Amino acid sequence: MPVRKVGVEEELMLVAPETGMLTGISRSAVSANETDVEVGEELFLQQIETSTAPCERAEDLLAGLRAGRRAVGEAAAAAGARAVAMATPVLGGEREDFTPTPRYLGIRAGYGELARQSMVCGMHVHVDVASEEEGVRVVDGIRPWLPLLLAVSANSPYWQGRDTGHASWRSQVWNRWPTAGAAQPFEDVATYRAVSEQMIGWGAALDQGMLYFDVRLAERYPTVEIRVADVCTDPEDALLVALVARALVTTVAADPMPPPWRADLLRVASWRAARHGLSADLLHPVTSAPAPPGRVFDATVEHVRPALEDAGDLDLVRASFDRVLSGGNGATRQHRSFESTGSLRAVVEDLAARTEASWA
Repeated sequence: MPVRKVGVEEELMLVAPETGMLTGISRSAVSANETDVEVGEELFLQQIETSTAPCERAEDLLAGLRAGRRAVGEAAAAAGARAVAMATPVLGGEREDFTPTPRYLGIRAGYGELARQSMVCGMHVHVDVASEEEGVRVVDGIRPWLPLLLAVSANSPYWQGRDTGHASWRSQVWNRWPTAGAAQPFEDVATYRAVSEQMIGWGAALDQGMLYFDVRLAERYPTVEIRVADVCTDPEDALLVALVARALVTTVAADPMPPPWRADLLRVASWRAARHGLSADLLHPVTSAPAPPGRVFDATVEHVRPALEDAGDLDLVRASFDRVLSGGNGATRQHRSFESTGSLRAVVEDLAARTEASWA
């Protein structure tokens, strides 16, 4: 199989160094970027975004993730803040300030409290596809395997000063949007476009960019965009998600027949992954029965083994998953930080320090 290029977009939060509270200085930070790395604004002034170039080799993608974090970190520091890879606001009393562009202000006006409560940071994986037709086959066929990626990336147990009881609260916040989550199979490009246009026409989205399906055709690139993951504090976790996502796209493009999953049951599978992360059974993508995360991972690897082998990623993916399964994902690390200190401020400090260590 040809090795497809893969790229990653990461959203990070901006916090004040002295308090750990969110601070709305993204415009100053973006203006301070003096690198060739793309650094951009997001829905809120307390957020900043970076992205990698499309890569074939895992080591190049990891280097791109580190370079992007270095760029946003240095830009944030120049504006008096820290850029932190955390997926939800950890501390209580955080406020939101919409970035004053016509589009973002239109989202605020059109969606009210739904928009105001959407201060979350995700990681989006782009994988090349040969055509829109191939892309729709991938969109349909990849769906049952995505809850595993959510479980691996889960990095948002706290929300505004509270433990949510979920490993990924970001995913639950984001899935409130009427266009978000698992979609029914589209089967062809015409149906994908017709459904998209109807959603926009009914007011569920302002434009194509607000179609928040778990996986969608990218608007600006010849890729599919997988949108289920929390932003990961450790770039090695982000790399694992991206490499498995690429292998899934490659495999499904060659053999697009998906297991017969209903969208409503897939939403339950995603909720279980968000609720427990890797600490309890997931739903097996083939049998749909509850199964330990290690067994689900093994089934996934067997499903995509040729694609992983062709890319030279098999050993790295196996070792990375073993590391996450034994040591815990981001949510586990946040809980450990709180248990050892009793302080959510210390959780933010740990997230900030690890984000900065990832690019130093």
